[in-house]
Amino acid sequence: MKSIVAENVAEENRQLRRAIRDLVALTAVPAAWIRREPRQIAEETADLLMSALRLDAAYVRLNHLAEAPTEVVRRENCPAFAEWLDSPEAQVRSAAGLPISRRVEFPTGMGTLYIAVTPIGMDAEGGLVAVGAQRSEFPTELEGLLLSVAANQALISFETSRVLNERRHAEQMLQALREEVDHASMFEEIVGSSPALHGVLSRVAKVAPTDSTVLITGETGTGKELVARAIHKRSRRSGRAFVSVNCAAIPSSLIAAELFGHEKGAFTGALQRRPGRFELAEGGTIFLDEVGELPPETQIALLRVLQEREFERVGDARPITADVRVIAATNRDLEAAIAIGTFRSDLFYRLNVFPIEVPPLRERKQDIRILLEYFIERYANKVGKKVKKIEKKTLEQFESYRWPGNIRELQNVIERSVILCEGETFSVDDSWLSRGSVRPGPSSGSLAERLLDQEKQIIESALTESKGRVAGPMGAAARLGVPPTTLASRIKTLKISKNRFNPD
Repeated sequence: MKSIVAENVAEENRQLRRAIRDLVALTAVPAAWIRREPRQIAEETADLLMSALRLDAAYVRLNHLAEAPTEVVRRENCPAFAEWLDSPEAQVRSAAGLPISRRVEFPTGMGTLYIAVTPIGMDAEGGLVAVGAQRSEFPTELEGLLLSVAANQALISFETSRVLNERRHAEQMLQALREEVDHASMFEEIVGSSPALHGVLSRVAKVAPTDSTVLITGETGTGKELVARAIHKRSRRSGRAFVSVNCAAIPSSLIAAELFGHEKGAFTGALQRRPGRFELAEGGTIFLDEVGELPPETQIALLRVLQEREFERVGDARPITADVRVIAATNRDLEAAIAIGTFRSDLFYRLNVFPIEVPPLRERKQDIRILLEYFIERYANKVGKKVKKIEKKTLEQFESYRWPGNIRELQNVIERSVILCEGETFSVDDSWLSRGSVRPGPSSGSLAERLLDQEKQIIESALTESKGRVAGPMGAAARLGVPPTTLASRIKTLKISKNRFNPD
């Protein structure tokens, strides 16, 4: 008799030790799962329950706010469990998140499966756990306790992991932006003393302290981003982020998600929620380079930001407030783009609050020597060379060359020449600068000229249809969808004679 009692006590002690061990393992779960993805959390919850409770089946579902839930099923010689998950009773219990005190007896060809369901969260907002065993006493009071602890720990782990993952992604993005800001995109400071450059700096000094939207225009390579950074550094937002976006470098299908962010699953490849550039620039400045390349639907979204100071992530209808200063830049003629219907006139007027035109290098001849000396010193230090003099012929070549690529081309030519330089005198290969020194003016086949020709043809076609009439419901302006004043201005600029379209 004593031996039987001793064996019972020993068995109870073993069960108690196992229960304590399982409870300790379950309470340690959040620390181990801090940086796991939802599917990993669900899988390890199911595996842990299968082992701790000696289960024949387990099902874990984790709910997401705006996405399909993460679901994991485990079965040990119990294919009927999948049938129960699809049954109406299971659907009702899943939706209601019925507590552990309720169990289901599900008859199978291998015997009765005893199933218990417990919610994750107060009202199953986090999901649910359904487990099954072929033991008639299942679930015992202890097993119910372990299952409740597992559900709570899964919720804690899931929420903690989600928050930390979002924070980690935001930190990575901010770090990348800091590196982008620290990296010199063209040259570290504005160099030159010409009247044309002084005019630009004067306008920068006037607009920087305000919050006005700025549109910077100029040819490629003139340093428009440098001017934008100068505005930001002299503004009250200088202590916050300066976020630069090249609108021409991002596919049109992804530009909206890049600017405004997206929710997980918003489109193919959207594996997690990502904040957009406007969110990362909160309180600071966003620089939209090549803004003329934005697709029509993104132009509408940008117009909303400028007008209402709010936007929506792709895949989410909730508005987000934007406290961001917008500086845009383009090398395109936006008025010509408006005339041919590729750029919105209302967006142009919102961007063009304070225009700044950056002059091409050919209009800053006085700055070439200063720029030449500056870049020679910079790149010579970089490669460990000493360059003390500039060949006179080279200086004359630099000053007579037209620099169609502007500062960027000048910078590249100097860097290449310094690398090849073998002595202390700087010189350049004659062939590098021969093609642009013959005559001034853009080439006949330039993009700007082709756009102007196309714009002129469109306007003339509209004037032909309207018989030379500009305003009115049947006028050319109404046909083109632009204000009559804008069309009249373009007609004058393009030197189009309206009279020849009027047969009277």
